[in-house]
Amino acid sequence: MKISLGALSVRPRIGNEPFHQSGQNLGFDIAGFWRWAASNLASNVWRGVLAEYLVARALGLDVDAVVRTEWDACDIRTPNGLRIEVKSAAYVQTWHQRDPSTVRFTIAMKRGWDASTNTTAPAPCRDSDVYVFALLAHADKAALDPLNVAQWEFFVASARALDTTFGTQKSIGLSSLHRLAPEPVAFSALRGAVATAAGVREADVS
Repeated sequence: MKISLGALSVRPRIGNEPFHQSGQNLGFDIAGFWRWAASNLASNVWRGVLAEYLVARALGLDVDAVVRTEWDACDIRTPNGLRIEVKSAAYVQTWHQRDPSTVRFTIAMKRGWDASTNTTAPAPCRDSDVYVFALLAHADKAALDPLNVAQWEFFVASARALDTTFGTQKSIGLSSLHRLAPEPVAFSALRGAVATAAGVREADVS
């Protein structure tokens, strides 16, 4: 029997889909799995995914109808073809700390894999138009709430500006980032900042 090995078609889940054994409901569902696996939004893994989600929401993208593409060359693709890379960092981690973490963002060039074409870039590059650096800036663990967008700071820069200013540098700290984006923008202003960095009208972002 011939089997299909093309790209997997993934549909958004609701959360009440049950785990089953050949159709027999086992009494637990996907929502329970999500609670178990993804409740710690301050972890390095889920904070990064959450940052992508927040940026997509700020841009007005229809995230309810699509599923995040893992390992794509860029984190977000808008319907108009704008490519956006989201990088996240935080002062606090889930483990015990003596001091707040030093904020550093990865900007390394890479040979990105394009999920839509199944091709890899021929040479290392920053394969996005705009970078959004999302900092979970709240430093008090007792009051940390990643769902509160007021605790986030967003810095926006074009990939071209990163290339010109930092060349092949692999990471930057906040002081270096401030050379391109002196002040953070609020969640509500993120769409306009991305449009400005991309050189397009705000209406053309989504």
